[in-house]
Amino acid sequence: MSPEDALLPLWGLLALSLVMLAAWTRHRRTRNAGVVDLLWAAGLGSLAIGYALLASGWLPRRILVASMAGAWSLRLTLHLAARLRREPEDGRYGTLREKLASRHDRWMLGFFQAQAVLAVVLSLAFLVPISAEDVGFGLRDLAGVLIWVLALGGEALADRQLRTWRVEPRNEGRTCRAGLWRYSRHPNYFFEWMHWLSYPVLSMGLSLGWAVWFAPALMLLLVLKVTGIPPTEEQALRKRGADYRSYQETTNAFFPGPSRARSKDAPQPS
Repeated sequence: MSPEDALLPLWGLLALSLVMLAAWTRHRRTRNAGVVDLLWAAGLGSLAIGYALLASGWLPRRILVASMAGAWSLRLTLHLAARLRREPEDGRYGTLREKLASRHDRWMLGFFQAQAVLAVVLSLAFLVPISAEDVGFGLRDLAGVLIWVLALGGEALADRQLRTWRVEPRNEGRTCRAGLWRYSRHPNYFFEWMHWLSYPVLSMGLSLGWAVWFAPALMLLLVLKVTGIPPTEEQALRKRGADYRSYQETTNAFFPGPSRARSKDAPQPS
């Protein structure tokens, strides 16, 4: 990686930090913090495209990685934008608003900026293959693309199944167990994480390619322990109570697998 390429994330951080500052200012007026998720997704795609335009790596690989990251970002951004328009603020953010009270706005400023930093850190998974000067595609590239196709398709299917479930009035207050949601409580998170596996596979054998494995490792930590499953399930338990506890008992949290038998004392799903 050339010194010029190594500076690109710093320019990206400056730009995304300013965008997040503007979004935080707007969120104080709209009282909907969900825009931070949308900008995180859009920011990652923008960083990948910017790297591909400015870095000095082999052009076909630059195009491939930018296309993969850009398409993933576009799908997720459009999905989040539609949800932002039709739904109230995500319950996780609403709970934070209640807990933090007068400290909420200051805390959220730090959170918005932290999301800019996280996006830039994760974007290094794009920069490593984009800046590599190695010429030629191989089996690693085919494997990386296949993982990406499966991940993107799975995430889109999980989102569509959940959306279809939610629009049915008879499903109000009930937990979705349709399709992929029968095998994992969070198939959208699982396939989102799988998407990040495609870049270290693409980078195998390239300069600094080993370092790209940090991206799926970091995403796994965040999903399992920090911003993914814990607050989402806390919110689900508040809204759906016994029905969701039953779902927790019978269905894997993250990695898809067959349903488990429900204990005799467990409440029956409504």
